[in-house]
Amino acid sequence: MLPRRIERILTSRHVVLHLVWTTIVLVVIFGVLIRLVDEEEFPSVWLAMWWAIGTVTTVGYGDIAPAETSGRIVAAALMIVGIAFLSLVTATVASALVSRAAGEISEDTEDLPSILARIEERLERLERQLGSEPSDA
Repeated sequence: MLPRRIERILTSRHVVLHLVWTTIVLVVIFGVLIRLVDEEEFPSVWLAMWWAIGTVTTVGYGDIAPAETSGRIVAAALMIVGIAFLSLVTATVASALVSRAAGEISEDTEDLPSILARIEERLERLERQLGSEPSDA
């Protein structure tokens, strides 16, 4: 059920909106979570969300880092999610571009059999005019 739902979201026209909202939700959840597990390094939720934004986008400024083991576990989870999320966005954009290009190519090649037939006819006419036998190759 979940893969089909994800596929529908990724192939919808509103994929960017879904990705933005997902990023916002991840930043808020992980910002609050890191604030709860590592209060010393993250004295405010806003600072924790700043860290979460840098981490989920894989920028990672390094100005803030969790010191507690539990905070590092949360950070590792967010890093993995951020990398997977970035890969998903890249794959979605690439898929859309490939689909568009494939559609353009298929439009161009719809008449390919008739074009080849006309070329063969012209070639046979030229060979007759030159007095040589058409080749079967």
